[in-house]
Order: sequence, then C-alpha cells, then structure tokens
Amino acid sequence: MPTFVEKLLDASERNNSLLCVGLDPDPAQMPIKDLAAFNRAIVDATADIVCAYKPNLGFYEALGMEGLEALRKTLEAIPKGIPVIGDAKRGDISPTADAYAKAMFEVWGFDAVTANPYLGRDSLEPFLAYEDRGVLVLCRTSNPGARDLQDLLVTSPYDRVTMPLYEAVAMKAAAWNLHRNVGLVVGATYPDELKRVRELCPTMPILIPGVGAQGGSLEQAVRNGVDAQGRLAIINASRGVIYASRDPKSFASAAREQALKLRDRMNLERQQLKVG
Repeated sequence: MPTFVEKLLDASERNNSLLCVGLDPDPAQMPIKDLAAFNRAIVDATADIVCAYKPNLGFYEALGMEGLEALRKTLEAIPKGIPVIGDAKRGDISPTADAYAKAMFEVWGFDAVTANPYLGRDSLEPFLAYEDRGVLVLCRTSNPGARDLQDLLVTSPYDRVTMPLYEAVAMKAAAWNLHRNVGLVVGATYPDELKRVRELCPTMPILIPGVGAQGGSLEQAVRNGVDAQGRLAIINASRGVIYASRDPKSFASAAREQALKLRDRMNLERQQLKVG
C-alpha cells in the first residue's frame, strides 16, 4: 500500500497539479440541496486536475447524521488514486488520541489528517504510528489570530536559541518525522513565514490554505511552498472553486473552469522557478 506522500506525489505528477480542493459544503451557498450529490459533481468535474481533496469535518458534523452520511458518500466518490485529507485538527491525550486516530484512518479511511500539536508529541503518537498515513501538523495557520500565540518567542531548553513558536513547531515536527509521514500546515496569508518553514523543513509536505477568499497570494504560495523539485506544496482552494457558480445546471463546470485556472497559474509559477 502506498504511503500518503507516495500517493500525493503520484497524483500530483499524474495530474500535473499542486491544487487541493476543499470540500466544505455550506447548504446556504450550495446551488442544490443534496450535499452528497453536490460533492460528487465537484469531484467528477475536477478529479483529473487536483493532487488531493480536503473535506473539513466541521461542515459535515454540523448537519448531524445526515452530514456524516454525506461525508461517507463523498469519500466513496473520490477516485482511489487521489489522496484525501481529513481536516479535523485533532489532538488530545491518550486514549482519546487513540480513538481519534482509529476514527480518522480506519473508520473514515482518510489518507492524512490535520493535527494540533499544542499537547505535545504524545498526543500525536497514535496518529504517527500509522506509517502509511499523513499527519499534517498545524504550524502557521492562515487566520489573523494566528499571531496571538504563533508569533510568541520561545527559547529552546537545549541550546538556548530563541525563535517564534511556529518555527519551534516546525522543528519539532521534523524531529517527529521518523516514518516520513509528517507534514505541516502553513497559511498562504503568511508568505514570509511559509518561506521560513520550507527552509527549516525542505523535504516535508506542506498544506497551504488561505488563497482566494482569505487573500493569500497563489504565486507566493507556490514560490515559497514547493520543495527543491517544485513539489510537496498542497495548495488548497475551497469556496473559490466549489461556489464558482450558484447555477444548479452549471456549478460543476464552473468549478472545473476555476480549478483549471488555479492549476495553470500554479504551474506557470513553477515553470518560472525552474527557468530562474
């Protein structure tokens, strides 16, 4: 069975894409009422131009059992060769973390999960134990309030070096990457920090939310987020793709058109990096 990173690289190369589409359905914005049918149409329209999909579990949990059933149907609709990231931001002490890891990887079958490192390594060990699955650690999140904690200066007890907390998280995540299944989450809204994290973790995948509606630069996300081979940046777009049209008859084709534009812009930036 391929690992998360292997599956990601395969889909990225096959579809020539760094684009991850966030499947975050909001009934108030959807052009059709059937959530599973909406997602299936988006997936069918974009499966050949993405490197991953990322359902945010909050949108499904908010709809109760109906939402969870729609999530199940959504996962069934995604082609097996495309990795799926469960955006759940899990993190707790064991045995709760054990239960969360089993739920995300065995029950739902996600290829990767977003995880909160605030409780430390032992809270993530149950996820890390799944060597073929990805653990994408929150490092520099895309929201404005990220500065409240992530910019705080901390001092290493080992070498007395002082750095922002987000840098310390990146370095800890690199140390936890014994099975090569750890990645990071860094928002496109903080391009300088993204560049710094890529310098600290040159070979780890980075999930990059925040382009589009949140105002992050797609070009800077590519430039600062890819590895030396122009890979391993998972650049997420949600609302700008799935709600490209509110027309019940054309929303899927509009989503495809927007996804193609984003992918092509990313690839143009990658080509310029190679030329440079």
